[in-house]
This record gives sequence, structure tokens and C-alpha cells, in this order.
Amino acid sequence: MSQPESAVADAQAGGRSGEPLSKLAKRYGLRRAIARPRFHAYLRQLWERRHFIMTYATSRNVSKYSSSALGQLWQVLTPLLNAAIYYVMFGLILGGQGKIEHYPAFLLTGMFVFTYTQRSVTAGAKSISGNLSLIRALHFPRAALPLAYAIQELQQLAISMGILMVLVVVSTGTLPTLFWLMIPVVLLLQTMFNIGASLVMARVGSSMRDMNQLLPFIMRTWLYASGVFFSIQEKVVGTAHMPQWVANVMYANPAASYIEFMRDILLPKHPVPTWAWMSCVFWAVFALAFGFWYFWRAEERYGRG
Repeated sequence: MSQPESAVADAQAGGRSGEPLSKLAKRYGLRRAIARPRFHAYLRQLWERRHFIMTYATSRNVSKYSSSALGQLWQVLTPLLNAAIYYVMFGLILGGQGKIEHYPAFLLTGMFVFTYTQRSVTAGAKSISGNLSLIRALHFPRAALPLAYAIQELQQLAISMGILMVLVVVSTGTLPTLFWLMIPVVLLLQTMFNIGASLVMARVGSSMRDMNQLLPFIMRTWLYASGVFFSIQEKVVGTAHMPQWVANVMYANPAASYIEFMRDILLPKHPVPTWAWMSCVFWAVFALAFGFWYFWRAEERYGRG
């Protein structure tokens, strides 16, 4: 009798005799068909599939507007239309323009930076639950899906950032400085955070079906707490007369940290806490490390049920 046949026979006998099947599997060197690999092996598998991740992200970007008449032109029109709407609402109607210097650039920087994180987290929450057929049909590291969604949003952000820099020059009347070379650094840190947050939300969204209904409310609350439309220092301490530590807590939230760091780069004479860059680094490293670990822990459960 061959070893596989012997293993099957022993398993049947073990099941009748009460011997744990795990001991039989260990005796014959058997392992689960879909077992979670070790963490370092998991990361290596992701790296080996980097071309698939990039291709999947790019194809999603291309197909997103393929059915519309203007096609890929919407990648330029969407941020422009959003910028116009936000400026009319918050700059003109609500009077934000008269309180903050260079308010159009202030507002657009906040909106574009926050939208990058918002879209990445929202897409990550749906990356597993929305691709169950792909997950059940093919074997690959499931983290490839939220990674691809985050990269898709980064590709779209590249167009938005080009538009933003032009609008900042036009609205402020200042030319780019050497400090603008820090823009890729901020975006790298924000992308690290976005990937980590997407991985966390991908695991939560795969098991908690109501998360897709709750997420818009969570994102809206996060938007208003991040100083996108107003100066945190002026509103919290100046107008509301609250303690400085309340403003510091709001500055320390990751979305506000990346927004303020980007404003410090793009806008002339924009005061920010000196520790804002440390907050950006902390959230990037913590979110990326925790996100990969947290997602990897449930690797075997994705697509089940």
C-alpha cells in the first residue's frame, strides 16, 4: 500500500478509534491545503506578485471610465469639478475665504489630500467582499487586493496633485520652491498609512457586512475633524476658546497630519505644529506594520462561508 493510501486508511481508522487526526497528519507530513504561510514568506509571495498587483490596479483605472463618453478625461475633470464645488460652498457661501489667507489653495490642498485617504480606505473595505469569486477561484496572497486598490488611488492622485500644484501657483501668486521637493516624501508616508488602513478595513469589511453602511458616516466625521475646511488652531483655540491640547489632538489625527504637512509645503506662511512631521512618520510606520500583520492573521478565512 502506498503512503497516501496508508494515510487515508489510518485516518479512517483513527477517526473510528478516537485518535486525533492532527497527530496522523503530523506523522505523514500532511498540511492544510490553504494554510497561512509564515509572515516573511507571505511578504515574499506578495513581492513575487507585484506585476499582477500593478496590472490589476492599472486595469481598474482604465476600465473605470471606459463606458463614459469622455473616457479618461474624467480623471482630470473630477478633481477640477470637486475643487469648484468646494470653493463655492466653503469659500464663498460659508465665508471661509475672508478668514484664511490663500483660502482656495488651503481648501483644495485639504480636500485632495483627505480624499486620497478616504477613497483608499473605502476601497480597501470592499476589496475582499467585492472579489469573492476571484478569491475562491485562484490561490494568491489576499493582501494583493487591498494593495491594488491603494495603488489605483495613488495613480489617480498623481493627476490630482498636478492640478493642485497649478491651482496653488495661480491662487497664491507664488512660484514653486525647493521645499516642494518634499511633496513625494509626504505622499510616500501617506501612501504607507493608506495601505495599512486599507488592509485593516479589508479584514473588518470581509467579516462585518454592515461596515459598508457605517463607513460613509465614519468618513464624514473624520473629514470634519481633520481641519479640511477650517484652521484647527483658529477654530478650536481662537473661536471656541478650548484648551490647546484639544487642537493638538486634532492635529495628531493622521489625516490632519498629512494635510497640515502638505499645506506647510505648498502654502506661504502657513503655521503648523513643529511635531507634525513626526506624527506623519509614526502613523505611516505603525499603520503599515500593524495593517499587514492584522490582515495576515486572518488569511485563511477570506472567501470562506
